Amino acid sequence: MNQMVLALILFGVMYVLLLVFSEKRWMIAPAFAIIFMAVGILPISSALGAINWNVLMMLAGTMATVELFIRSKMPARMAEGLLKITPNVQWAVVALSLFSGLISAFVDNVATVLMVAPVGLAVARKIKTNPIPVIIAIAVSSNLQGAATLVGDTTSILLGNYANMGFNDFFWFHGKLGICFAVEAGALMTVPVLLWLFRKERARVSSEVTTKVTDYLPTALLLGTIALLIVASQFPNKPELTNGIICCTLAAVGIVYDLLRRRNGKAALEILKAVDYKTLILLAGLFMVIEGMTEAGVIDAIAQLFVKAGGGSVALMYVMIVGVSVLLSAFIDNIPYVATMLPVVTGISSLLGIEPYLFCFGLLIGATLGGNITPIGASANIAGIGILQKEGYKVSTRDFIRIGIPFTLVAAVTGALVVWLVWA
Repeated sequence: MNQMVLALILFGVMYVLLLVFSEKRWMIAPAFAIIFMAVGILPISSALGAINWNVLMMLAGTMATVELFIRSKMPARMAEGLLKITPNVQWAVVALSLFSGLISAFVDNVATVLMVAPVGLAVARKIKTNPIPVIIAIAVSSNLQGAATLVGDTTSILLGNYANMGFNDFFWFHGKLGICFAVEAGALMTVPVLLWLFRKERARVSSEVTTKVTDYLPTALLLGTIALLIVASQFPNKPELTNGIICCTLAAVGIVYDLLRRRNGKAALEILKAVDYKTLILLAGLFMVIEGMTEAGVIDAIAQLFVKAGGGSVALMYVMIVGVSVLLSAFIDNIPYVATMLPVVTGISSLLGIEPYLFCFGLLIGATLGGNITPIGASANIAGIGILQKEGYKVSTRDFIRIGIPFTLVAAVTGALVVWLVWA
């Protein structure tokens, strides 16, 4: 059998298994990486080199620092302060949603929901209103701005490393506005949507800042991580693992400080346990499988197929990439999808003779926002629904899509349009 065909069949089987057995994804991807090596598609000598260690180190370090940040109770205090200045429930939901988006630009989306959702529940209880739409609004907003910065989401880190983009490049890249501004334009356009959806919620909100921050170092470490990534962006020829070392070093400082302050080794172990090792293992496996796909020529073949379907039109190709990304990300995890598609859209760009950034940014816009269409499209949605179910509320698909669909369409169309106007 032709190696390309075999690689494509194996990849298809792997993807189906990733969808069906979502809890076992971290085992499935490495298993197929081993199969790729066993059948000779991926040379064993290339396997470890295919893994992007910088991505894995950035994710691990950021996860640990975020866990410390959550434990310090700073996010809860910030949310309370935000509520104090809102006139009514309608604007409180908008404020909490925008706050979720802002936090998720630097913190994992699921962690953002876990931080902000309790405040939303408290608001709903105070004025005796249905908390379901409030929590859904917080969840979909947390998914929105993950693409705004290098550390906002796993997919952003993947893009940053694939396109050799530093922290600053998400704001200003090659003399043009970066993807951050497209994301923020989409976020601003969701405000009228939320105001319309919550137009009947005019009851007043009263909130006091009662949460006490237990430790200010995690906030300093999170800000320090961002600052050092910005500084590192100024050095184009820096060592490959620079960003990963920055994130892991500051996380280690926080863990050691917490250990010395509490004199409790168990607490430090809990922080280490908060790192999502399964996602790291999943990504390592995917990096190897995609390298095998590239070696077999599958990536080039898919790129050629896209170009043929688009008739060589850059505009049509862009619409296809964004549209397909939105649609697929409504049902499948966007991490393996983006990891797979980045080489494909780069190949499409090469065949069309253009820079890859237009398609890469369009891919990220579509894949990041598509998860907001359905309750299972993003982990943050599942986390938000889980919080509601724990409180005894039943969330229907209709409840979710009533907010998710208009929110997604407005944000995705706006973001994609801004990317096109700047990068076409």
